[in-house]
Amino acid sequence: MDFKTDALMLKAVDYGENDKMVTLLTAERGKIGACMKGVKKANARLKFAAQPFCFAEYVFAEKSGRHTVTSASLHDGFFPLREDVEKYYAAAVVCEACDKLMYEEMSGGEMLVSAVSALSRMCTEDAAFPLIVFLLTALRLAGYPLRADVFSENQHSPAPTRGETPTHSPAPTCGGGVGEGATSTLPPPMEGGRGVGNSPSIREPQTSPPPMEGGRGVGALFFNMESGSFSLEKGTPASVGTYYVIREALGFEAPSRTRDGEKRALRLLYSYFAYQTDSELTSLPEYVRML
Repeated sequence: MDFKTDALMLKAVDYGENDKMVTLLTAERGKIGACMKGVKKANARLKFAAQPFCFAEYVFAEKSGRHTVTSASLHDGFFPLREDVEKYYAAAVVCEACDKLMYEEMSGGEMLVSAVSALSRMCTEDAAFPLIVFLLTALRLAGYPLRADVFSENQHSPAPTRGETPTHSPAPTCGGGVGEGATSTLPPPMEGGRGVGNSPSIREPQTSPPPMEGGRGVGALFFNMESGSFSLEKGTPASVGTYYVIREALGFEAPSRTRDGEKRALRLLYSYFAYQTDSELTSLPEYVRML
């Protein structure tokens, strides 16, 4: 039985002399594994459809539970991402995260739209912040949301209360990989499995946070790997720059982000991803090292 669907190329592996085995992300069927025959030949008709980051309408032939790509119509090849090594690695992180968070026969519409939106933004602007926005969205869709609204600040952008909406939404449109802190090892996995369910309740501190040097209203910050939230109490030490970058990426007002804050936020997301999923984004440390 033949069917067609829009899909994003996540990865391709050589198979035999001329073929490739590919993994694609679709909206209706989640991840799909398929064979693309003859695409390694120089004049192959579907050679473009086996390239990294290809977003196209793919036609599949299905037989005995196996899929073969028989045709494709290109939507966007995101060619600028292949011409810049930093952007290439950032885009590779997007595809790697999709591959590790999605499964077959799983609704993948939001993940696909978010990934395509991130790749599109990376083509025309610096890739770091779109990557952070995407990773936060992908983790939320997978059931591992991060929180950056657990306390209010004295002088910058008070955190919204329950039911209040962000001032802007990050909704999409269709390094060393260690966390921040004194140690260089990842936190141990939680007992009884991984991941978190519903987001924790918002807890306001009994007293206002102590001011930082320069007058900013945030003192010593920590990030809790288990709950995915920032606090003033305990957890992995985190910088205020990290907090502000995460906060802006989640759609809330925050002071201007810095490159150092983006790098720290990406390192934190690397550790949080590994902690919650027991798998690592191997492309992310390489990308952070280039920044």
